[in-house]
Amino acid sequence: MKIVVLGSGLVGAPTALDLAADSRFEVTVADRDPEAFSRLGGIKNIATVQVNLSDSKTVTKLVRNYDLVLSAVPGFMGFQTLKAVISAGRNVVDIAFFPEDPFELEDQARAAGVTAVVDCGVAPGMSNLLAGHAASLLDETRSVLIYVGGLPEIREWPFEYKAVFSPADVLEEYVRPARYIQNGALVVKPALSEPERLEFPGVGTLEAFNTDGLRTLARTLSAPDMKEKTLRYPGHIEKMAMLRETGFFGSEEIEVGGVRVKPLDVTSRLLFPKWKLEDGETDLTVMKIIVDGRRGEETLRYTYDLLDRRDPATGVHSMARTTGYTASCALRLLADGVFAEKGIIPPEFIGRRPECVTVMLDSLRERGVVYRETVEKI
Repeated sequence: MKIVVLGSGLVGAPTALDLAADSRFEVTVADRDPEAFSRLGGIKNIATVQVNLSDSKTVTKLVRNYDLVLSAVPGFMGFQTLKAVISAGRNVVDIAFFPEDPFELEDQARAAGVTAVVDCGVAPGMSNLLAGHAASLLDETRSVLIYVGGLPEIREWPFEYKAVFSPADVLEEYVRPARYIQNGALVVKPALSEPERLEFPGVGTLEAFNTDGLRTLARTLSAPDMKEKTLRYPGHIEKMAMLRETGFFGSEEIEVGGVRVKPLDVTSRLLFPKWKLEDGETDLTVMKIIVDGRRGEETLRYTYDLLDRRDPATGVHSMARTTGYTASCALRLLADGVFAEKGIIPPEFIGRRPECVTVMLDSLRERGVVYRETVEKI
């Protein structure tokens, strides 16, 4: 079976390596930057093609040569890339964190007979899948709360942070308004709002703030209260809020010394080198998913905990593992015919099927990514 991975970035490359380890697959990686292929480690059974993935017609033409597609492009080009893949009539797993509503492509995907699994990373991704799974086990879901963060294990001044996925998408978390459900109504709050501190075993104290990570759950899951928060080391909120409120994340051009520049472009050039996670540096991914509800006469709480670190044996960073392996395992669901529903498929739809959840959790466990489930009466 022929598979093409669109994007050879921090997550796309490890995902391709995981797929290439499966003898059933012939894997090709496409990227516009030939230097990005160095992340593939020179593995001989992965083909590469240099192509401009920002051109929709080029993407459509390219993916027609393959059986399955995994899209790992940056968020700002994710929606148009997904649309181009659907136009080619190819089943796809997508991990681009794009701001558009993926259900806008529902009719197109169904008409093309395409299965398009969207937001299929760690969060959104496994967070949605496990929330959807827990909700399917309850007669009534009352609340869903998701905490998630990717962090460097070693805290270094001044930011105590490294970008463990696309830095451009990181900055989106600080400016994109956060949507969540409160008392059955959609509420919109600024990013970085409603800070709180929590303790995580093996990590310590982290601060949580509102981000727009609830995504499709706000539409697909029936619960009066649902919220997703991002985790960082204490003090990060204040620093990012200061930069945002001062205008460093602005996208409107300003004049500096007779030159028109976007503040965000300057900020990115300054921050990204400092946020680069170097080879050998250890990162960690921490996530907690809490789903409360009723089954029969009992009030139950399902909790899923994840604490993952960079794999020293392979050198693959934790965020790449937890995000990329979720996508590669989901792609195997499609390849094996375990999941074949057509249309736009957020991960919570997969979570409604116990056999798919079992396959996903077992496959991730084989790769060292372990989710711990706790069920208790409350």
